[in-house]
Amino acid sequence: MKKLDLLTPIGITLGFIIIMLAILSNSGASGFSSFLDLASILIVLGGVGASLLINFKTEQLKLGGRVLKEAFNKKDPRLSELIDLFIKLSEKARREGILALENEIDSLDNEPFIQKGMMLAVDGIEPEVIQEIMAAEITAMEERHYKGRTLIEKCGDYAPAWGMIGTLVGLVLMLNKLENPEELGPSMAVALLTTLYGTVMANLVFLPMANKLENKTEEEVFIRQVIIEGVIGVQSGQNPHILEEKLSAFLSEEERQHFDELNAEGDTK
Repeated sequence: MKKLDLLTPIGITLGFIIIMLAILSNSGASGFSSFLDLASILIVLGGVGASLLINFKTEQLKLGGRVLKEAFNKKDPRLSELIDLFIKLSEKARREGILALENEIDSLDNEPFIQKGMMLAVDGIEPEVIQEIMAAEITAMEERHYKGRTLIEKCGDYAPAWGMIGTLVGLVLMLNKLENPEELGPSMAVALLTTLYGTVMANLVFLPMANKLENKTEEEVFIRQVIIEGVIGVQSGQNPHILEEKLSAFLSEEERQHFDELNAEGDTK
């Protein structure tokens, strides 16, 4: 189940607040308006959008909204609960036979990767083949995530570049006003704002989001590797205690503590 990842909006908001406080502490509220320029904003955002249209296909651009949404969502996978599930499946398979797990598969509809693996196991597919099929699923998932993440990474690359382009445009316009020295200062400030906007958008929004998406992909790959081990363990009829020890190796200290608590609760029932 996906939940709102509050760290992303909190981080972005905090970054902008820090910038605004730095401006206000030196110039006051009256000077804050000098950091707002519509033309500079249009150059950066419009330029980034134009570059994306050139760089990507329509299908990839359609992923943009979905990818951005993923940066604000999170899954809360509990390895301890996942391991507990496979131990219970292993116990039932050893007690009643692998075919008895058919009824359990329907209850895994919210976990399609586990469901697919268990269906392959019930169908009697060889463990090596199951591993190949599920590993191919992981590779395909990584490729999909990479294509979506690249869109955000390119925004981070293009934003500072378009900020510099806007600055160069502003400098040219400024040089055309050399006969009016009193206008040079304000013109230079406006010219530099596009670089400021581009750099802030790249380093506060786009690049951190891309890195977060990459971390999420790595976490999901790790979870799916554990699932593969669990499915193969159940299919091959491993002793539940051996399977527990094998899968517990993937747990961190905190997760192992949670797993022990789950087992303790199960023993008291």
